[in-house]
Amino acid sequence: MKRLAVLLVLLTTLGALGQRNEGHRMGKGPSRDMTPEQMATLQTKRLILALDLTQTQQDQVMELNLEEAEHRKAHWEEMKAKKESGAWKNPTPEQRFEMENARLDRQIVHQQRMKQVLTEDQYNTWKKMRLHKSVHGKKKMQESERRG
Repeated sequence: MKRLAVLLVLLTTLGALGQRNEGHRMGKGPSRDMTPEQMATLQTKRLILALDLTQTQQDQVMELNLEEAEHRKAHWEEMKAKKESGAWKNPTPEQRFEMENARLDRQIVHQQRMKQVLTEDQYNTWKKMRLHKSVHGKKKMQESERRG
């Protein structure tokens, strides 16, 4: 009888843990509720702390971050509207290529503009920060895919 009770408790616990999956987390982060100005301000302040920017550099970086944040927010809103209306479909391989190509073009332009604003040492530090973020971001995504 004790074994049966332990087995029932164990199965109930495993069943409850199996139900805990919250689904795909994309689009549910705290930055999704922020305005582009708020996102740009926070990103700029992180860079000010990490790179010790001058006031002129701060203003220029804020402008760049604001443009990026506005673009991201517009893209999120567009995707959200498509998904809610049911108009969203998985992109074809050609569409995926075009989207990825456009994203990389934007990143290249952003990188070139940051290179004009920052000193050489600041730019190298910024590049290392971006590389670290991309590597660890990929790891986090892979871990969440394994769990979910």
